[in-house]
Amino acid sequence: MNGFSLTDICCLLCCPPIPSRIAAKLAFVPPDPSYTIVTKENGTQELVLTDRAEWQFNDRELGFIDTFTTRSSRGNKVACMMVRPVKNPIFTILFSHGNAVDLGQMSSFYVGLGTRLNCNIFSYDYSGYGCSSGRPSERNIYADIEAAWNALRTRYGISSDKIVLYGQSIGTVPTIDLASRYEVRAVILHSPLSSGLRVACPDTKKNMVLRCVPQHREDIKCTSSNSYNTWYGGRSYRL
Repeated sequence: MNGFSLTDICCLLCCPPIPSRIAAKLAFVPPDPSYTIVTKENGTQELVLTDRAEWQFNDRELGFIDTFTTRSSRGNKVACMMVRPVKNPIFTILFSHGNAVDLGQMSSFYVGLGTRLNCNIFSYDYSGYGCSSGRPSERNIYADIEAAWNALRTRYGISSDKIVLYGQSIGTVPTIDLASRYEVRAVILHSPLSSGLRVACPDTKKNMVLRCVPQHREDIKCTSSNSYNTWYGGRSYRL
């Protein structure tokens, strides 16, 4: 059952038997950190990758990456990463990554993706992931992406019509939340989730208890002239 034993399922459902806690245990599996952020004497912060990051490039590409930390409204430290592999990017993608990875493990992918798409990639780690403090929860990831959004806008001065939101797996949860509150260029949902139980039991058809996110949200706000229908949580959003 997606790598979960009967003992694992019993622990998830009984310790403690609170739906939101159960969904969080199913949805969030922070890996051992694959990087650190070192503060230099001049106050700047530098990315240091470990072998777990499996970096695929050389020191030149490391120069494309800017890392720093900010604070969320819930008081957690949020690690952020800006990847600028091209000189004249078309857009900046605010990327909310999937489960069981952190910024270090995603860094090589971000360099490759930004190069191919001619875009900057801005990403962050959820509370409890990588160098971000706190523990992962639904409320925390909403605050995490809000902190990342504010840092992207203020630190780099990028206008909202130049920002594309990209959410993968568990990352679609904060992506949808942010997209319902701010107008952006476009929204991409990659393998979106509608239920915490489906993380462990993909074939589950209906589940009214262990929802990762509320089922009804405001419409996504996009400035793109193109229109696409995207399914999320049993509801169709028009982009």
